Amino acid sequence: MTMPDMKSLEVLIARPPEDKWVTLEKTGGLRVNTLYENKETGASIALLHFPKGAEIPVRHNHASNQFMYVIEGKYEYREPSSVILQKGAFYMNPKGAYHGPTRALEESWILEIYDGPHYHELPPYHTRETVGKLAKD
Repeated sequence: MTMPDMKSLEVLIARPPEDKWVTLEKTGGLRVNTLYENKETGASIALLHFPKGAEIPVRHNHASNQFMYVIEGKYEYREPSSVILQKGAFYMNPKGAYHGPTRALEESWILEIYDGPHYHELPPYHTRETVGKLAKD
């Protein structure tokens, strides 16, 4: 049986490109490197780098499910109750659930996945250039 000649849809990023890092200025230095984004659905995978003390300064929610895996560091969700994520921790925040503010207790590297658009509307710590697809887009 001969297989049809098809282009591969696989994606390999050997190392996150340095020119793809975006800094969220109102967070104390959080940097985001989006590794994959589906422009139609808003689903995405990103590498986050939080310097110690960097934060998401406000309570917020998401328009889709958020999944996080801590590669290195220590990261705290301060409200509604203190939840501390450390190296090897997996965190899932369901669509629409309010959480935050948050902060990095140590320099932290986190892999973050959304199964749809990040937000319903633009949060105060993002700009149109730094946010992924919004639910209303």
